[in-house]
This record gives sequence, structure tokens and C-alpha cells, in this order.
Amino acid sequence: MKNLKLPITIDPFKSAQRTLVCDGYFDLSEFDRLRAVTEKCCGQMNVKIQFKVDEQGLNVVSGSGLTTVGLTCQRCNEIFEQKLSIDFQLSPVKKAEQADELPSYYDAIELDENGEVNLRELVESELLLAIPLIPKHELDDCQAPANSTWGKLPEELDKPNPFDVLKQLK
Repeated sequence: MKNLKLPITIDPFKSAQRTLVCDGYFDLSEFDRLRAVTEKCCGQMNVKIQFKVDEQGLNVVSGSGLTTVGLTCQRCNEIFEQKLSIDFQLSPVKKAEQADELPSYYDAIELDENGEVNLRELVESELLLAIPLIPKHELDDCQAPANSTWGKLPEELDKPNPFDVLKQLK
């Protein structure tokens, strides 16, 4: 089976009626927002996206994928490779107000002016959400100075409380 490039946009309602499964890839070079926040973003990302109608009659778009990008470690400022894994379950809505009616286990995705979902933007948004808030190496792999402390202040930096003087006035 060939690895096919995924379509950029797709009609989620017609695809759900056919229970379509898209198994293919996106070029990471097409993800402008992802490239802006990463140091290295090249190659391809394999993604599997499924369209179906659930028991409640809701159209569902679910998918998963895995890729590797280069991020800057916030401890040592060196570039390291980070695996980003996405897994999503969405339900397309025509209006933003319809999102409130969805069950809590589905996130809403709005349709474009043609009634389609932009799969490339969807996958890119999920990848952006998968980036750690503070990207950093594992502590053993980090190039930060060995005498650095993380999470607590060294003993010599404990200063007296400036409000202790106020206790004497009481």
C-alpha cells in the first residue's frame, strides 16, 4: 500500500457517511505556524484520520499521528529532538453556537465557507498544542552547568524576611 499525501480540505459529512479512513502524510514544510516556533521541522508526518457517524448521530473526525521536531532547551539553550504525538476526536459544527451542544468528549471544529474541514490546519493546530509549555532535555542529557539547581533555591540565597521588622512594632 502506497503512502499517499492527504487532501488539504475534505467534506466531513460525506466522508462520515462513507466511514472514510485517510491514511497518509503531510509535509512538515507546509506547516508555517509550526516552523515559526520550532528550530527544526522537516520531513513528513504520517497521519491516520477516520470519519464516522457515532451512536448519537454526530459526525466524528478522529485521528492520530507522530512526528519529531527540533526545539530549544530552556535550561541550556541547545537544540534537541522532541517527539510530538497527536490524538484527537472532533465533531464538525456549522456555527460556533453548536459547539456548546456537543458531548464533553468531542471538541468542535468549525467548517470553512465551503462546508469543509481543513485537515492540514487541523493537524498543525494539534501539533502546536502538543509542544511542551517549557521544552527541555531530560536532566541527564542537558548541557546546563552541573552546579545549577532546579526547583529550589540554594541555602546561601536564603535572605531574612524584610517584614520581620514589623513584628517588633507589634
